[in-house]
Amino acid sequence: MLDPLRLAAALGVAIFHQMFWSWAWVSIGVPGFERTVAADVLYPSAAPFTWFGWVGVEIFFVISGFVIANSASTSSPGQFLLGRALRIYPAVWVCATATFLVLLFFGSGPASEFILPYFHAMLMVPKGVTGQWLDEVYWTLAAETAFYGLVFCAMLTKRITLRHLAFGLTIYSAIFNAVALLVASCMTPSDLPYLVILMFRVPCAAFLLSHGCFFALGIWLFISANRQLTALEQVAIAVTCLSGAAEIYFFASFFLTSIPAISDQSALVPIMVWAAAVLLIARAANRSRRSAGIAPAEAPAYLRTLGLITYPLYLTHNVIGTAIIRALVEAGLDATTAVWVALGMLVLACWFICAKIEPAIRSALMQALAHFGKLPKRRPATRRTVLARGLRLPLPTPVKVNIAAS
Repeated sequence: MLDPLRLAAALGVAIFHQMFWSWAWVSIGVPGFERTVAADVLYPSAAPFTWFGWVGVEIFFVISGFVIANSASTSSPGQFLLGRALRIYPAVWVCATATFLVLLFFGSGPASEFILPYFHAMLMVPKGVTGQWLDEVYWTLAAETAFYGLVFCAMLTKRITLRHLAFGLTIYSAIFNAVALLVASCMTPSDLPYLVILMFRVPCAAFLLSHGCFFALGIWLFISANRQLTALEQVAIAVTCLSGAAEIYFFASFFLTSIPAISDQSALVPIMVWAAAVLLIARAANRSRRSAGIAPAEAPAYLRTLGLITYPLYLTHNVIGTAIIRALVEAGLDATTAVWVALGMLVLACWFICAKIEPAIRSALMQALAHFGKLPKRRPATRRTVLARGLRLPLPTPVKVNIAAS
């Protein structure tokens, strides 16, 4: 369930960038580096169907909260940190290098403009408020790594459970999003408080102010996959859902107010798309709990492959995808066909990355760590519940998790 949903979310973000943001950013005047390779094509007739594709990011964050909770509940701190590093760095190194080369050889900006963002991307260091991303899509990695760091620190305490972490993120992010919603209802995008709140969405993603609720919701859904929620926890889920809807509404309202091409659209559309995705995840969690104690059926290999393709596809679709579209358009292909051909080419390239290149890099890293004796020690096998380690769940009746970590 999660792998196809991840791919659908990534394609939604890709179509948003290629068929909407590639020309609509002019209304706001805040482009990323994709402007240096962009094809001079417009898709205004597609705007009603493409403008809300950015909500795929919010879907990613909920899924991430779910699978990271699963990973943390069954790992030691060292195993968790190594697993996350081996999952995210190989693809980043490959995709950031490819993006850097495209910008270097096909972009219109000076080469010096790309060097520092490239090193930030390779190290996965947030660029700060005033810096520049190698590619605008990398801002989500700042939020992801902040969440990983939070989980890792919680694991080190040996006292903070998944439940504690979920409650903390729920309250923390809900307060900020409630303030944002109040500001949005009383002010316009030209007012300073509105701009300050908006600034925290992307440049300050590592603070998890806007997006912490989505990670919290993922944790709550994971907990619900293992046991019945208490009344207080059900209230917390409701709060995270309302907080997430408020964050989506705030950003959607900014878009609708600032971009004339979609001024007649409704901010409820991205909220409904996100809510549908959350319901699918919740359904998967409910099925997992109902089938506790039953050996889960092995998921088809192709579904897992779709999930693995998602990450490099997300990292390459913007700058590299835009460069491919420009080349196809200049070769005589019509703009719409160029988008679909470019996405098809990227999916094939990303399959090669996740199936061939990433495993080779992981293997080399593991060998290097083993050589220097830096691999975390494996815990001995135990018959106790898998939730007895890491960010444990205080379960009255422990059950086995049936959904594998990302």
